[in-house]
Amino acid sequence: MSKNILLLVLIGIGLLSSCQSKQSPTHSLADSILANPSYATVKKLSLDIVKTGFNAGDGYGEVWIRDYNTFIELSAKVSPQQALRENLEVFFRLQGKDGNIVDGFIPRQKAAGGYDYIYSDLEPRYAGHKNTVETDQESSLIQAVYKYITVTKDTTFLSAKIGDKIVADRLEAAMDYLLTHRLDTTHGLLYGATTVDWGDVQPEHDWGVFITDQTHYTLDIYDNAMFIIALDNLIHLLPQRQEHWKKVRQSIAANCRKHLWDEKKQKFRPHIYLNSSPFPKEFNEDSIYYHGGTAIAIEADLLSKEEIKASLQYMIENVKASGAKTIGLTIYPPYPQGYFKNKGMYPYGYQNGGDWDWFGGRMIQQLVRYGFIEDAIQQLKPMADRAVKNKGFYEWYTPQNKPEGSGTFRGSAGVLYKAVILLEEWAEQQKVTKK
Repeated sequence: MSKNILLLVLIGIGLLSSCQSKQSPTHSLADSILANPSYATVKKLSLDIVKTGFNAGDGYGEVWIRDYNTFIELSAKVSPQQALRENLEVFFRLQGKDGNIVDGFIPRQKAAGGYDYIYSDLEPRYAGHKNTVETDQESSLIQAVYKYITVTKDTTFLSAKIGDKIVADRLEAAMDYLLTHRLDTTHGLLYGATTVDWGDVQPEHDWGVFITDQTHYTLDIYDNAMFIIALDNLIHLLPQRQEHWKKVRQSIAANCRKHLWDEKKQKFRPHIYLNSSPFPKEFNEDSIYYHGGTAIAIEADLLSKEEIKASLQYMIENVKASGAKTIGLTIYPPYPQGYFKNKGMYPYGYQNGGDWDWFGGRMIQQLVRYGFIEDAIQQLKPMADRAVKNKGFYEWYTPQNKPEGSGTFRGSAGVLYKAVILLEEWAEQQKVTKK
């Protein structure tokens, strides 16, 4: 062999070795994902929980649309298609004449939870209820319908007649309700009552789930990001109406960036009040970071990859500062003691700084989606570990990792299952690429 040929062979071997060296960490990462025993356990626990029903968890009698939206895809793996569809139809049968959607429904004979129950001649079996401080019921239903049709391919559902309207028209009526009754025209954004991030408890009342004369109206990122995701889903479901809904989507997205995103601080403002704040003047609410709403904003494609990276760093620093265990931490810092009349809203309690897989899992999904694989693995670990340890999913956790609220919380099961699946799909793709 000549010296020139030998030199070329050696260079080729060196280049090949270099390429393999560069690829090996990715493939090693993929192998570790597919071999992770915690992921297998999380998936099994998730499937076991959703087999047992559709209510939010064992502390709830109702089927809630904001929860059902986050585990309907998982339920599709273990429940008959007709059962999934029937639950969605109940929400449409209880839809208000103005297009509004209830939070949830419960058998009429069990309707004794303190709500001003909603009834309809179209649905004699169930009573509905609506936490009027929220602005996410309509968006949640559209997202759930989109997921149902995506996983089942049941496009006939859109033309199913419920009362005097088909489902497709009822979907648009739900969106029109928000634009008619919950749009602040000054800012071009949806509004609701003052709550913590994605929560449904306002500060002015002992319970806090209904709008009252004392309600302070506000804009926030969660409600508007949920609306954007629903609009994206609606455009996909009803392409013949996309021209109209794309304009709405573009407007809401632009106004989220204009009014709610703080470019200097690289975070979303908690609230923009339409009348006044319910909190003392000396309280600096803008210092609070909303984890859940930020995760939903990322899902709505409102942030760049660099902004997502900055958001994750905020969350990691907040977890460290609070002593919490995961980025499912609702907010940081929490609202001070006494700022909410509801006694469960103490600092690091319930929605005021509790640690929720239900939203942390959605942030993990977005990290995978945007290619932050190592970060996703790292941030998923404490969520998976406690699910394995507790043999299931609780509603929320204290900073000390003590489980609180409803057990068998199906929303957490749904989002963590999907986070694991997304990681595994990424890993499988790396194996295909390697071949």
